[in-house]
Amino acid sequence: MEHPCLRCGACCAYFRVAFHWSEAEGPSAGGVPFELTEKLDPHRLAMRGTHAAQPRCVALQGVVGEGVRCTIYTQRPSVCREVSSSWEFGAPSPQCDKARRAYGLPLLTAQDWPGASQPGIAAIQVGA
Repeated sequence: MEHPCLRCGACCAYFRVAFHWSEAEGPSAGGVPFELTEKLDPHRLAMRGTHAAQPRCVALQGVVGEGVRCTIYTQRPSVCREVSSSWEFGAPSPQCDKARRAYGLPLLTAQDWPGASQPGIAAIQVGA
């Protein structure tokens, strides 16, 4: 089963992605590519495209709700790493649900996760 986020992308096209400037790529490689950011204030940057009336991260490739991918997945900022999808870890995610609603996508359930169809797995995921 494919990871549900690869069919979604709503969070990347709904929320502003702001993070501390030190996460941007500096003298050493591995951070968020600086050219994909914009300055918010003296301490924070945002992913280009997310500080707009209709946000969409510049690193998001594809069509929301159909098929997407992050072009800088291994270099994405901490705020992106910290967002969890609903039921990915056994509980709903208000952020995920809000973004999916905004795009008219159905909310995720425990059954949307790999292994959920195996006996006992869904119960473990929802904390039963």
